[in-house]
Amino acid sequence: MEVADLKILLVDDDTFILKLLTKMLVNHGFKSITACNNGPDALKQIDHPQTNPDLILLDLNMPDMDGIEFVRHLVERHYQGSLVLVSGEDERMLKTAEKLVHAHQISMLGYLHKPVSPDKLVDIIKKWTPPVREHQTSLSAKKNYDAVVLKKAITNRELVNYYQPKVSVKTGAVIGAETLVRWQHPTDGLVFPDQFIRTAEQEGLINDLTSLVLSQALAQTRVWHESGYALRIAINVSMDNLASLSFQDLVVNLAIDNGLSPQNIVLEVTESQLMSTDTRVPLEILTRLRLKRFHLSIDDFGTGHSSMAQLRDIPFDELKIDQGFVHRAWADETLRAIYDASLSMAKQLGMEVVAEGVADEKDWVFLRQTGCDYAQGNFVSKPLLANDFVQWMDEWYDRVRHGLIVNSI
Repeated sequence: MEVADLKILLVDDDTFILKLLTKMLVNHGFKSITACNNGPDALKQIDHPQTNPDLILLDLNMPDMDGIEFVRHLVERHYQGSLVLVSGEDERMLKTAEKLVHAHQISMLGYLHKPVSPDKLVDIIKKWTPPVREHQTSLSAKKNYDAVVLKKAITNRELVNYYQPKVSVKTGAVIGAETLVRWQHPTDGLVFPDQFIRTAEQEGLINDLTSLVLSQALAQTRVWHESGYALRIAINVSMDNLASLSFQDLVVNLAIDNGLSPQNIVLEVTESQLMSTDTRVPLEILTRLRLKRFHLSIDDFGTGHSSMAQLRDIPFDELKIDQGFVHRAWADETLRAIYDASLSMAKQLGMEVVAEGVADEKDWVFLRQTGCDYAQGNFVSKPLLANDFVQWMDEWYDRVRHGLIVNSI
């Protein structure tokens, strides 16, 4: 279907806005446009197969049935089209509404502020793509793996480490990498951790899994060090790992066996996992590791419920600002405020700061302007296999030498 052939439904209580939007769309070649000045009438259009729209332009603030309630009715009707919010509400309100629409799993192309620009209106409609029907999504549904299969995978060392680089924002220097585990399944191909980590935690396999990831990561770091690359390696740690005092001995012994200084090893603990009814054992382990000069990083900062308490109680020396507060913070006042507050607080506490999810050059320039320490994300590099890491470093440093990175502001 051509974009110009879309069936478009306009829902707004202001008849002037409806006429204006209709005129804009007609001027740009759209042919099938229906306008409704209230939610119930719009729902009748959706209920009829011949008028069921491919795209809805929806106002949020309407009497009787507002846009949020209208979205709930779309969910009840299993609406398969796409949605664009058009509103005079502020950015935060639109962001919240957008998040709600995504939570309802309705396709949303974005939102437009009133008064609407014709160019922006057309640009956002051009994002439309045909919907993925239910039978299609079922084919790509994620497979669940049971404990028996996962235990066999750990025993057979089918878990493979990928490494996502971390670089200095100021100089472009590669300072290290975060270890990201994948499962190289013999028949299903590459399986991501969201399909097996929960099983590992629930079935008592997380210690075996983490031990394998740690041993492989530190062995690889030793290889890099012996080749002249003094990289700092980061490994994600589950709260279940911190439930046993033996975990500290595992980390220390692996560092000794590989001839690595604790200062080159970072243990990343996800902030949302840190809440526990009994924090004594995790607190002892983390404190003793910090005393031995291992680095401790609070990961996904801002996504949990007790960020301040964690910073108060645990001797973290690195804070990772979650990607949800980094990407496009340069353009979003709410994200910028959260990013600035996180960065400022970390600096006052003498912590190093890593920005996650740096997706493009605008994100990178923003980090340089705000004085963030380190960056991680696809703008720098996607996660790499160990064999590809050195080649990537050569290419990255070539970009740095030619001023494509550090001279970007």
